[in-house]
Amino acid sequence: MALLGRINTLLIVRESDHGFYLDGGSLGEILLPTREIPADVEQGDEVPVFVSRDSEDRIVATTKLPSCQVGDFAGLNVIEVHPRVGAFLDWGFPKDLLLPFGEQTRKVGTGERVVVKVIIDEKTDRIVATTKLGRYLDKTPPRYDTGQPVTLIVLEKTPLGYAAIIDRKHRGLIHESEVHRPLSPGDELQGYVRAVREDYKVDLSLEPVGYSRVTDLSDRILQLLKENGGRIAIGDQSPPEAIRETFGASKKAFKQAVGNLYKKRLIELAPGSIALIAKR
Repeated sequence: MALLGRINTLLIVRESDHGFYLDGGSLGEILLPTREIPADVEQGDEVPVFVSRDSEDRIVATTKLPSCQVGDFAGLNVIEVHPRVGAFLDWGFPKDLLLPFGEQTRKVGTGERVVVKVIIDEKTDRIVATTKLGRYLDKTPPRYDTGQPVTLIVLEKTPLGYAAIIDRKHRGLIHESEVHRPLSPGDELQGYVRAVREDYKVDLSLEPVGYSRVTDLSDRILQLLKENGGRIAIGDQSPPEAIRETFGASKKAFKQAVGNLYKKRLIELAPGSIALIAKR
């Protein structure tokens, strides 16, 4: 069965002068216009298509696929704001995605990047975006293990750090002290669970938690040393900014990782550099 606003793989059931008609299940037969038909397909084949509505509100199929679909959270750029209907967003599709004024938690401006969920409007049955994300997040108590890797979408800057969506389900917080690189709304990145608190709020980190953080950074330091002839001009006396720019890590984490390598007698230390110990 075809789903509006999603990428579907549909069966070609018949051909017409206007293109192929696809089996859309409860949506009926859906036209894939001639200009959209891939080479070397024929009746009886299945094709991946995006199902949407055209300017006359008819359900149609296209082989042009957007960057996100109904059900997804995504960071999208505002192309323009129409004074009567809302903002139009770039989602990599010929027809821009509407973010109606009624679906905005605050007014957005042209050129701004906003985090939205793509939904079907219940009143119009059209594909739209919303920034009212709270109703779509999981309200059940989160069950994550400390150190568990998770996928994050950065939501917004807050007084304490950055709010983020965890695995497209729960809301969490990356504390300011855990941020060692620039972040913007809509950024998708891997993170780690630092803790699930008694009030079920989730603290996040951008670096592996505990000893795994040290071993991960140690491996990256060794790799950079090998790529640079066995020496790099970064040491435990280097400024935090230089360490952050090179490794995306805090100075504390860097010193722990360097200490780990030194104890294993893999590196030599100098105030402003480290070097691999040549194997004998």
